[in-house]
Amino acid sequence: MEKINKITSFTVDHDKIDVGIYVSRIDGDVTTYDLRTRKPNAGDYLDDITMHSVEHMLATYLRNSAISNNVIYFGPMGCRTGFYLLTRNLPNEIVLKELMIALEKTIAHEGEIFGSTQKECGNYRCLSLESAKTECQKYLTALKSLKNIDFKY
Repeated sequence: MEKINKITSFTVDHDKIDVGIYVSRIDGDVTTYDLRTRKPNAGDYLDDITMHSVEHMLATYLRNSAISNNVIYFGPMGCRTGFYLLTRNLPNEIVLKELMIALEKTIAHEGEIFGSTQKECGNYRCLSLESAKTECQKYLTALKSLKNIDFKY
């Protein structure tokens, strides 16, 4: 039988993770951040509309931010407890600052969700700006309440 190695995120004790921002892994000059908006295995998971809407908003704001050239990917976790953000060659504090700005911009956003037409999105009916704003406000409040963000699980 072929030996299969566990991926890094499966080696973390999810019972000890709480809402926050963590460095999940570093691969050369690429850092994967775990943006944990929900406590794992606590029964409170992101619904599809909220997850999809936050993805559209934050991905757009981050790719139009001061770190836009260093953003590789932003998207949801399959377990529906947060998002992954991959960046290249950036200090953690700068990523956190720009993430918080993107959250604030989403909360203040008026108008349509970015990429919300049938031509732009494969599930364009599954979007809600209010859901995105509510989730981003909840996460921003949680991040601001953390006394010491050390980016470690």
